Amino acid sequence: MAEDDLVERLLGIEPGSPLAALRLQREAIRQHAQGAWRELVLTQVPGGVSSRERAAIALAVARQQGNAALLAECEALAAQVGAPPEGARTEVLLRYAAMVAEAPERCGQADIDALVAAGMSSQDIVAVTQLVAFIPFQVTLLAGLRAMQEEARA
Repeated sequence: MAEDDLVERLLGIEPGSPLAALRLQREAIRQHAQGAWRELVLTQVPGGVSSRERAAIALAVARQQGNAALLAECEALAAQVGAPPEGARTEVLLRYAAMVAEAPERCGQADIDALVAAGMSSQDIVAVTQLVAFIPFQVTLLAGLRAMQEEARA
């Protein structure tokens, strides 16, 4: 097991456990999920979306999704990097994140234009959208693996 694997840490998956063995059967999926967390949320090269903005987006979407373990992780990250500056840009980013996480079909050109007006490039908008989509994926992955853990304990 990789020491920095978020899913394994949040679920307390022990090396050598049946669930750890199962995850190792899909090593590429495991690595890509961790890589996505690292590149979308923890990136050292944030581009036009700062680490503070990324942490705030991840926190807002995790709060919306309701997974306690991931929410605690995002709260710790946000506390570590600090809050993004208050203002229109942060409001637009958080409003966009909430909408895309809850009802992506509602997203329209006006929403994209608001992000552009807030100083975001197309690449930045794609990064934010990927980040917003990734958090619900993580929540689903955690829920599925948690159910498997509980079934194995029963």
